[in-house]
Amino acid sequence: MGTPKRSLGGTLEPPESSWFPRKVTASGLAGTRPFVRVGCVTGSGELTHVDASGAARMVDVSAKDVTAREARAAGRFVTTPEVIALLRRDGLPKGDALAVARIAGIAAAKRTPDLVPLCHPVALHGVSVDLTLTDDSVEIVATTRTADRTGVEMEALTSVVTAGLALYDMVKAVDRSARLTDVRLLAKSGGRSGTWTAPS
Repeated sequence: MGTPKRSLGGTLEPPESSWFPRKVTASGLAGTRPFVRVGCVTGSGELTHVDASGAARMVDVSAKDVTAREARAAGRFVTTPEVIALLRRDGLPKGDALAVARIAGIAAAKRTPDLVPLCHPVALHGVSVDLTLTDDSVEIVATTRTADRTGVEMEALTSVVTAGLALYDMVKAVDRSARLTDVRLLAKSGGRSGTWTAPS
């Protein structure tokens, strides 16, 4: 692999033979660039959050129909059996961790456009966060609902991640090695693309 060099304008340019990705254009990959601008991928394999030149954009959804939309996402907060026992009896130093995580997930869903820059502000009509205790984990499932011109998948995913972060904050005094894993979209419905369910 070669060594990156700095251009006259101060921009760090990748070497000719390196793993640095190239710029995304309408016709494919062209021109060595240090970063790739990315966005959502449609069923046709096209990125919707980039224009023909590869520049980031906020998708215009004004022509779409207002429909009922729902999304469900999940994640797993892995910890120790001892922490699970503390959660069951509300024995953590900071108090009711499950209640805090649930409220954090709901609040985060409503703030998704502030955290993910190209997300549309959506009037959420419902958010639920379900937390299920197993022997060594907390299973997190967030469901978001709206009647709008765009979906609420990112809101559901943001809810799961933030609920997991809140759980970590609550348990880190007794388990700093706890981790949030397997964050994923489970299903979505509504809109032009209809219903989608994650492969089992």
